[in-house]
Amino acid sequence: MAIKRNTRITPEFSMSSMTDIVFLLLVFFLVTSTLVNPNALKLLLPKSTGQVSAKATVSVSIKHYLDTDSFSYHINGDPKPVRFNDIEDDLVELLQNEEDPTFSIYADETVPIKEVVQVMNIAKRNHYKVILATSPE
Repeated sequence: MAIKRNTRITPEFSMSSMTDIVFLLLVFFLVTSTLVNPNALKLLLPKSTGQVSAKATVSVSIKHYLDTDSFSYHINGDPKPVRFNDIEDDLVELLQNEEDPTFSIYADETVPIKEVVQVMNIAKRNHYKVILATSPE
């Protein structure tokens, strides 16, 4: 006499926990993607093959207006321009608690090197490291 068992293994599982995880990941990536772009100004950066792996906590953007041949300076991508005389004070305030103070310079392709060097001199006076931002080739 053959005895049969009534227990069968069903190859089904609940997807509710998987959808919860996917939803949480989606929310996480949506929130963090808004924080990734520190340079809110549209700049045409010069191209370069060498890229630096160091991370700067502060950025200084220099925008060149060709029609008036004037420049505007922006700290951390703020659309409100900062006067050149106030840049050093703002950088000192933002980088005072940093262990390795580093800031990056985002300069438009049309910005003369004189303007970039003036910002680099601020870094030299305060013993900051500088990264000149470029776009990859």
